[in-house]
Amino acid sequence: MNTMQDLPIGNDPASIRRRIEAMEMVLERSFVIPGINRPVGLDAIIGLVPVVGDIIAMGLGAWIVWEARNLGLPKWKLWRMAGNVAFDSAVGAVPVAGDLFDFMFRSNTRNLRIVKKHLDKHHPASKVIDQ
Repeated sequence: MNTMQDLPIGNDPASIRRRIEAMEMVLERSFVIPGINRPVGLDAIIGLVPVVGDIIAMGLGAWIVWEARNLGLPKWKLWRMAGNVAFDSAVGAVPVAGDLFDFMFRSNTRNLRIVKKHLDKHHPASKVIDQ
């Protein structure tokens, strides 16, 4: 598993892919809740803080969209990714119900899937074999 210390800083597709994967891991799957064995990340945790937490989570999700823009994803994919972040932020801002929604709707995982699909098609050299 990659640690934050070995993340590349380049602008090549493989470097951007690794950074996006690392951010998605932090935001959506940092640790597993004992008893229910459900992975949870920073997005759901900071979403518990009213207003400020949702703004921070939205900013971190927007960073993934910005990195995808650097990869040259088509505008319609970027709009779809931005829509995932906006929808997650809007519904996540609702007290209590929004926190439960954040736990279930993983916009950053959805956005990572969009990026991976694009990279696997247009930059196959950046593909990483998952173990």
